[in-house]
Amino acid sequence: MPIAEAIAEKLLERAARHAELNVELEKPEVASDHKRFPELLKERGQLDNTAELAERYKKLLSDREEALAMLEDSDPEMVEMAREELSGLEELEETLDAEIKGELVSDADLLREKVIVEVRAGTGGDEATLFAADLFRMYTRFIESKRWKVEVLEASASEVGGYKEVVFALQGPGVWRCFRFESGGHRVQRVPSTETQGRIHTSAATVAVLPEAEDVDIDIKDEDLRIDTMRSSGPGGQSVNKTSSAVRITHLPTNTVVSCQDEKSQHKNRAKGMRILRARLFEAERDRVHSERAAARKSQVGTGDRSARVRTYNFPQNRVSDHRLSQNFSLEQIVAGRMDPMFEALEEQDREERIRNL
Repeated sequence: MPIAEAIAEKLLERAARHAELNVELEKPEVASDHKRFPELLKERGQLDNTAELAERYKKLLSDREEALAMLEDSDPEMVEMAREELSGLEELEETLDAEIKGELVSDADLLREKVIVEVRAGTGGDEATLFAADLFRMYTRFIESKRWKVEVLEASASEVGGYKEVVFALQGPGVWRCFRFESGGHRVQRVPSTETQGRIHTSAATVAVLPEAEDVDIDIKDEDLRIDTMRSSGPGGQSVNKTSSAVRITHLPTNTVVSCQDEKSQHKNRAKGMRILRARLFEAERDRVHSERAAARKSQVGTGDRSARVRTYNFPQNRVSDHRLSQNFSLEQIVAGRMDPMFEALEEQDREERIRNL
């Protein structure tokens, strides 16, 4: 099956951008720009494979043109050689077509190895906080199986042992590729431990997954920040009501507010707060770009729409239903952290939708 003209055009457009970046990076004024040079270098690196595929595509076209010309030769042996050449080129084109599509639907974000995950209890009172804690434990088990690094940045415990909110950072190969599917509303159906008559209750929690921004991704100016310090409050911590270690950071242009009080040190709380703020601002910018592209690309699997209900955990039926897939999964396996089959199904569906929307 020949490579579609629209696919080839997109490939050559990206290859042309790669060539432009090569020229830009050789300019002395660009090389001395400590902000722009890393940005362009990173962009070029993301297009290296595209440029290589474009060269292979151009060679395939050239080889086919030569073989077609040989078909007009008066020598029967040359004609037979041309036919064999064209047959081999057809097989090569099929392989190249799959590689090109895979490259064009890939997203630079998929390579990100740092994310910040925010889990918040929703409707359901105490039961919702217990569900939020269950989600955190589920993610922790999955993370341990991958040997990723995890760091709790902020946690607000409930009186019944759950979480009103827990924010944690992840680092490792494949963290964004998997966790990008978790953003949205999660619902649980089960009999709460506080229920005396055995009735099934429905509670909810929301999950937000933010790629952790690097310095090259977003620039936050000091004059755009208001930083307030206060005494820590809530359970735990020897510094409660003794030192002003809690920090509230407000990004004035967007009115984005982040509070952090888990650490006894004001400096550590500020550092954690800035990581969360940077991730939220970066995510807001990504959302803006995604919205602008929404008309051209309607795939919603990996966009992380937090208003959407993405999954239901049904305890009586031992079933997890991901509402973006036409299949269910074993609740026992999912809550135990064995989430790979679900992520693989979501990944495949996302890839197919991206290809359809090229």
